[in-house]
Amino acid sequence: MEAGHKTRLKELSSNLEACKTLLRREIEARVRAVSERSRNDASLRACALLEKQPAWRMAGSVLLYAPIDAELNVWPLLENRMKAGNIVALPQFDPGTKTYRACQITDLAKDVAPGRYGIREPRKGCDLIPLNRLDFILVPGVAFDLHGHRLGRGEGYYDRLLATVRGMTCGVAFDEQIVPEVPVAPHDSDVNCILTPTRWIEL
Repeated sequence: MEAGHKTRLKELSSNLEACKTLLRREIEARVRAVSERSRNDASLRACALLEKQPAWRMAGSVLLYAPIDAELNVWPLLENRMKAGNIVALPQFDPGTKTYRACQITDLAKDVAPGRYGIREPRKGCDLIPLNRLDFILVPGVAFDLHGHRLGRGEGYYDRLLATVRGMTCGVAFDEQIVPEVPVAPHDSDVNCILTPTRWIEL
């Protein structure tokens, strides 16, 4: 009986991962079909929409991300928040624990450099910020649904990070990345709200 149960669980897990892989391919192709100019314009609209939200405006400490590939570009928000004197952080990969932690950025020229996978991240020596002290966290993803479910790139880094944070978590995506349903496993972390170039959705 126990062996049969384990076999069924393994089959379910395998099917879930297959569904996630197919969805990743579909969404990534959908986003790349949009011109770079259109994606840049959409990113600016999303940033402007977020700037109007009270939850973002009232946040004293924020965690952003350095966009890669065809991700929505939130970098202008980082620069604006630094000018406003807020506590601004980016994820930094910790090879010892194989997790991401938050480190404060105070000077873009001095504090940011290519890190793991070539992604911009804080240099060594930047001040650590406890994840549970952050007020607002911008979360990239391959796809989101309107239940707050998120499809990542498959490494689980953000799921582990989101399990620790206490502030508002906001999924950031192009409209092409919003789907009716994201396949999720018990360990997958949801977000509290979603930002696209045309919508602000609190869940």
